[in-house]
This record gives sequence, structure tokens and C-alpha cells, in this order.
Amino acid sequence: MRRLYCVLLISACALVAQDARGWLDRGVQAFKNARYDEAIDAFQHSVDLDPSNPNAHLYLATVFFAQYIPGAPSPENVAFADKARAEFEHVLTMEPDNKTAMQYLASLAYQTSSGIRDLEEKFRRLDEARGWYQKLVAVDPQNKEAWYSLGVIDWLKWYPKYMDALNQAGMKPDEPRPFSNFNLRLDLRNSSEQFVKDGLSMLTKALDIDPQYSEAMAYMNLLVRERASLDDTQEQYEKDIAIADDWVQKSLEAKKAKAEESGGDTTAGQMPPPAAGVQRIRVGANVQAANLIRTVPPVYPQLAEQARIQGTVRFRMIIAADGHVQNLQLVSGHPLLVKAAREAVEQWVYRPTLLDGEPVEVETTVDVNFTLSAQ
Repeated sequence: MRRLYCVLLISACALVAQDARGWLDRGVQAFKNARYDEAIDAFQHSVDLDPSNPNAHLYLATVFFAQYIPGAPSPENVAFADKARAEFEHVLTMEPDNKTAMQYLASLAYQTSSGIRDLEEKFRRLDEARGWYQKLVAVDPQNKEAWYSLGVIDWLKWYPKYMDALNQAGMKPDEPRPFSNFNLRLDLRNSSEQFVKDGLSMLTKALDIDPQYSEAMAYMNLLVRERASLDDTQEQYEKDIAIADDWVQKSLEAKKAKAEESGGDTTAGQMPPPAAGVQRIRVGANVQAANLIRTVPPVYPQLAEQARIQGTVRFRMIIAADGHVQNLQLVSGHPLLVKAAREAVEQWVYRPTLLDGEPVEVETTVDVNFTLSAQ
């Protein structure tokens, strides 16, 4: 009798595990096709049937994360972030060294900070992101993006202090000279120079892993260029500015080399085909623009602004049936503007396009314009 009970128990457990895997597979397919509500339902079923499976929690967290829009204050959006955070943290209780969960938690804290204006709260979120990135590099020291992100966080904490000092000195960001007020330089050194030193160290580690990491080079330029304002002499200032200019040139050369490696053609290739059973139509850019219901303006890259670079970045893109941007391919645009344009457009949301009453995917193009104010 006991043996029969054990056999039945094992069989039941196997059936539950199989069913949990089936729900997981359904969720993956729904997620790939941007059917987020269906994916959440499937992943939740999988978690309920097999709560000890970290992958189920990881997928559930990821679909919550995918729907989070940085800066949007709605209760629903905040709930997406909270649920994603809780699931990723649950994964770490089962697998303390899970790099994917750490990466997402770091990214979530970082993205949350971008929508906060209060500096104290913003810095708290940035410190939370820093803590996760530090844990990530402890288990994955070759993760260049994590080292780079640590450097960017240092710059984000330095820059408000630097701008405040500029305002106190009555200077504009592009004025080529160090602070003349000794006490102002001393106060900024004491309060914030460590961010510059630490940021340069983090970016250097990213560049040690990837010597052609153009984004890291761009922030090396910013930190060195802005640190120069603390120099005591014009001679030292000019030396630092020369170093910063060299980082600008290296960044541009690295971007050019990357483009040449990919064939030297910046135009987009063939868009991926729609998934089985999914319809897709082509719509003109002007027509599709009328369906835009949420837009996030791009943040003008500091490096491009300093270099007085402006222009248009064009993407070909696929908009999922639910109106979220699903795929972006670069058509044209200056390398220093592309990243900011991509980060903005990826957060745009469109009104779903209907064909015979059913929502369909849309293939279209979009232009993102960068224009500098007259000096």
C-alpha cells in the first residue's frame, strides 16, 4: 500500500511539473508576441503549480518589467515595477548568484531614478542601482555594461553639483576655463570630486574589457572635461581638455569601426517576419504618427550638445499589436544621437491598429529630431 502511495505521489508530482512547464511554454510564446496579459496569466499559473522553479519567477518578473514605463506615475505602472522587483528578488532567494535577476534589479532602480526630480530620492534610487551593479560585477567581473553603468551613475551624482557650482560662478557649461573662485573649487572637490575619480575608475574597467566601448569613452570625455573646471591653472585645464577631446575622437573612431565591421552600411536590414498567426501591415510614418498616444522626448546627449551636433535619427520599426514598440532598426543618424533616440522611441506607445476589427502589427518608420537652441 505504501509503495502504491509513493508511486501515485511521484506520478502526481510529475504531472504537476509537466503542467507547470506547459504553462511556462505558453507564457514564453505569448511574451514573444507581445500578448502581455496572456503571458502574465500563463507564467502565474506556472509559478502557482511549481513555486520552486526560479525560471518561472524570472519570466513573470520580466514580463512585468517589460510593461514598466520609467517616469509614468500611474498606480498601474508603479505596480508593474513593484511586482517585477518582488519577483526578481524572489529569484535571488533561490539562486543568490542569478546574474539575470541582478541585472534587471539594477536596471529597474536606474530607470526608476530617471523619472524622479527630487534629488535626494533620485540619488537614493541611483544608490540602489549601484548596489545591484556592484553585486553583479562581484559574480560577473567581465560584465562591461555593469562597470559602465557604475561609471554613469557616478556622473549622474556629480553633474548636479557641478551645474550648481557653474551657476554660483555665473558660468555657462561651454565656457572654456576653470572656476576662478578658489573656495568654490575647494567646496566642489570636497563634496563631489570622488564621484569623478570613481566614475573614471569604473569606466576604465569597462574599457579594459572592451577597448572599443564607445559609450564608455563618451563618459570618460564628460568626466575629464567637467573635472577640468577644478584645475588650479589654465595650463592644467588645457591639458585636461585635450585629454577630453582625445576621448571624443576615440569614441567617434570606435563607432565608425563598428559600423564598418557590420558592412559599412547604416541602413536597416530586413525586418524579422511576424510570428505564426500574427498579421502585419505597413503604414506610412505620417499616418502612424497620428496614432501616437504616449511619447517620451529624447534627452539631448551631452557630448553631442558640446560638439554642436544636431540632426535627425531615422528608424524602421515594428509596433506590436498592443501598440508597444517591438523592434527598431537604424536607418540613418549621427552616432552620438542614435542611443538617445533609441532609448526614447522604445518607450513610445501607439493606439493599436485594427484590421477587420483585429489588432495587427505595424511596420513603419519614425524620425527623431535633435535641434540645438541658438547661442
